[in-house]
Amino acid sequence: MAMNKENNKNKNPQVSLPDSGFRIAMREIWQDKIARVALLLIFLIILFTFGGSLFLNKGQVTEINIADAYYGWGEAGHLLGTDDGGRDILNLLMIGGRNSIMIGLSVTAITESAGLVIGLLAGYYGGVIDAIIMRIVDFVQILPQFPIIIVLTTVIPNYNAVTLVLLIAIFGWPSTARYYRSFVLSQRGRDYVLASKTSGSSDLKIMFREVLPNITSMIIIDLVLTIAGNIGIETTLSFVGYGLPPTTPSLGTLIGFANDPVNVINRPWLWLPATILLLIICLSINYVGRALQRAGDARQREN
Repeated sequence: MAMNKENNKNKNPQVSLPDSGFRIAMREIWQDKIARVALLLIFLIILFTFGGSLFLNKGQVTEINIADAYYGWGEAGHLLGTDDGGRDILNLLMIGGRNSIMIGLSVTAITESAGLVIGLLAGYYGGVIDAIIMRIVDFVQILPQFPIIIVLTTVIPNYNAVTLVLLIAIFGWPSTARYYRSFVLSQRGRDYVLASKTSGSSDLKIMFREVLPNITSMIIIDLVLTIAGNIGIETTLSFVGYGLPPTTPSLGTLIGFANDPVNVINRPWLWLPATILLLIICLSINYVGRALQRAGDARQREN
């Protein structure tokens, strides 16, 4: 009887399934103390900006009251002081942080979608199609992004946040397309792609149901890191006065108070909180992105 039980165990070994991509990513983040803290900070910042702004009225936050101008830290009930128009810096920081993050997310959604589709087409088909697409990518990439955006913001009528998102996205998709093309090129000759072609599957089905799932980890990594980059671009444009309209708060417009040397020395509450918040956002996303990159490498080794 004992021999039979042992033989049955040998005949039916327990097969351990590989961990999912989500489990590997969370394991990498949890094992890295800095990435763990960074993820917590991102959550708190989202809660502060998006959750806090739900209780604010934008019209009241941006309403000018000269009598309350330039209150310092904690004066007259203003925790972070007020600006030159008497507007509460803490409230502006909530709405401005939300606007900057939303623009970063919107630009990323457009550039990642366009870049992914174009990168899939170029990498999968190769040849003439790849050459034509890549020449277009090269042309867009060599254009001076910031000068063109600055010129367009001055000539486009009814300029608003949607216009800014589209302008940034126009110059953001080529690098994303080149990034995904490189991974698709490495997949197009794999056995599973050749088998799908042999079985008569359409090109679209192979690209989006066969190739795309195999580069998911790379998509997540690029998605996370691109968000930080796009937030930085919006902040830079708003800082120099060519981003969001002056009536719309953002981290860039708040940091723009540092253009005045008097504010830099005597009124640090105007620009320092937004600078610190932007720094925390970018560093936190960067550390989480590094952990996701390690998770992607670990998953590839397991596969």
